[in-house]
Amino acid sequence: MRKPLSAFLPTALVCAVALATLLPAAPAQAGLFEKKPEDAALEAERAGMQSVSIWVDVSWGFRNQGAANALNRAHQSFAARGYRVLTVEPYIENGDLQGFFVTYQRP
Repeated sequence: MRKPLSAFLPTALVCAVALATLLPAAPAQAGLFEKKPEDAALEAERAGMQSVSIWVDVSWGFRNQGAANALNRAHQSFAARGYRVLTVEPYIENGDLQGFFVTYQRP
């Protein structure tokens, strides 16, 4: 029997916190969650970041088409700067899709 994605969330959060405490602070990435994907990609490129994670928000009422369009725009923005998709992790709260954590990496 497959476990629901939400069963892995606590483990993922613990790993993320542990990783964040081991790595040096990255001031260039600190504000990337608040930016449009185009701006985040440009800033990541200028900072010379090898990998970058962003948040792709899903607007309420547009979870199907809007989510796909938002992900496509983000993927195109980062691909134009030499990044490729590493992971796309959906974030679900109370059974509702809220958005995606997307990590891009330079080859």
